[in-house]
Amino acid sequence: MAKEWYVVHTYSGYEHKAKAALEERIKALGKETAFGDVLVPAEKVVELVKGRKKTSSRMFFPGYILVNMELNDETWHIVKSTPKVTGFVGGST
Repeated sequence: MAKEWYVVHTYSGYEHKAKAALEERIKALGKETAFGDVLVPAEKVVELVKGRKKTSSRMFFPGYILVNMELNDETWHIVKSTPKVTGFVGGST
């Protein structure tokens, strides 16, 4: 089965913690082959504040992470039971 990208809903503001928790669970369960990258969609923004350049990270989709994985019952449960993850975005199939 080929890996595909899935959008996963997380608590807003906890995207990086959800990513870290999911990667830790995948490693602990030895399922690295079923999962690819886990991404937090964000960009670096440079703005001028009081005459100084300030670099910050701006979220494209607050409250969401992208997971490249083979979807089956086992991988679905790994993602769904991860702390700070509320579920998958999209239909029930």
